[in-house]
Amino acid sequence: MGTEPETLDPRKSTGSPEANVEAQIFEGLTTVNDKNEPVPAAAERWEVSPDGLRYTFFLRTEAKWSNGDPVTAEDFEYAWKSALSPELGSKYAYQLFYLKNGEACNKGEASAAAVGVRAVNARTLEVTLEEPTAYFLALTAFQTYYPVQKTTVQNNDKWATDPKTLVGNGPFKIVSWVHNSKIEFAKNEFYWDAAKVKMAKLEFFLTDNANTELTLFENNQIDMGGNPPTAEIPRLMKEGKLKIYPLLATYFYCFNVTKPPLDNPKVRQALTLAIDRESIIQNVAKAEQKAALAWVPYGLPEAKSGEDFRKTGGDFFKDNDVASAKKLLAEAGYPDGRGLPAISLIYNTSEGHKAIAEAVQEMWKKNLGVNITLTNQEWKVFLNTRSKGDYQISRHGWTGDYADPMTFIDLFVSDGGNNDAQYKNPAYDRLVRLAKTSNDQATRMQAMHDAEKILMDDAVILPIYFYTNAVLAKPTVKGYIRSVLGHFYFKEAYIE
Repeated sequence: MGTEPETLDPRKSTGSPEANVEAQIFEGLTTVNDKNEPVPAAAERWEVSPDGLRYTFFLRTEAKWSNGDPVTAEDFEYAWKSALSPELGSKYAYQLFYLKNGEACNKGEASAAAVGVRAVNARTLEVTLEEPTAYFLALTAFQTYYPVQKTTVQNNDKWATDPKTLVGNGPFKIVSWVHNSKIEFAKNEFYWDAAKVKMAKLEFFLTDNANTELTLFENNQIDMGGNPPTAEIPRLMKEGKLKIYPLLATYFYCFNVTKPPLDNPKVRQALTLAIDRESIIQNVAKAEQKAALAWVPYGLPEAKSGEDFRKTGGDFFKDNDVASAKKLLAEAGYPDGRGLPAISLIYNTSEGHKAIAEAVQEMWKKNLGVNITLTNQEWKVFLNTRSKGDYQISRHGWTGDYADPMTFIDLFVSDGGNNDAQYKNPAYDRLVRLAKTSNDQATRMQAMHDAEKILMDDAVILPIYFYTNAVLAKPTVKGYIRSVLGHFYFKEAYIE
């Protein structure tokens, strides 16, 4: 599964490694099916008011925590309100801003009691939204909306680090966690749908070394893996050991727009234009990715049924446009890179990220005369460096949290918890707000197209490619669900 998780508290976690562990041990009001649609999970049913502002969820009477206690509406209320509390410092708190007074609570301008989530009784949860939100049910399958057990969590800050106190409500429970090595799961006998859980146990190996992972796979020590060495991808595909899935995600470099010389948009634009994405895909990434000449990937619906948001929005620049890049850099005062202050690029430890960074480094030197230094950091250190804005250029990847373009567009709102670019633009913020509050799909989509144009014109990010998900998998592994958001659900998985 890759690297050691930063945290397994779903209120705090942000990364894919964390999400894939949490998807086994927690469950939201809804989960996703094999068509990436929200379906009943901890909630057996729900009712929605005609104006779309109020949702009433009815929890299953048989829903239990892994310690045997019942899952209650109060657990959901506590989880969501504590995730919004300024004291917790959740980077994903903004995912709960759809709740009435959610944002105000997070900013300390309203009490938790004013937030639009209330346990009517042990089995009934009433949710009131700020505005009608077409994708709210999909949101309730996302990790920030998972419950946590109030009695376990409220008096133990370290509850999510120890299998003895890591209580969840999903199909599995963690029985052993050897940090930076392995997490072992056992079937949660108290899970409401335990009859469908076929596996007695799971093992997740923690390594960010692609060669180690492939060795484990080819020595029959693991059945699946998600990080094959890029040089081996053609062989693995030919041998039928690799599956390539679509993924709602973008691989990109993030500029810290407050750090010279990257506070100059022309420098950022020049760097964006001066790389050859197709070459990176063909020679480095090698997993059928698509060159990203925009921010939002393919696979998200447009206002008109059957149309794709990316296809409608089109490209914002040309790939490998060296002539325009050189002109922009000269206009910024650095012809052929002369006089440009030192620039560094950080990436998290991975052979794949290293190879891409080295390719980009060479392209910038050859095309623009720009020299940059490369630094790799271990995952937790890297996340901290990036979130603090203590960098100039950083490797980044963003996977959608739900199937709407907003999951990409709202990332860069001013003061957003995951806005690592430190970007602030009131015009951008206004468009995001319009798209979030409008009931009209055409208005929503146009506002998001306009916001994306601002983001790309300002060159806040350097998109490289739209991901695919290359998964090592033995043909004997059956029954798992892999969502377009990149999460794996092993509830009904089995070995044939």
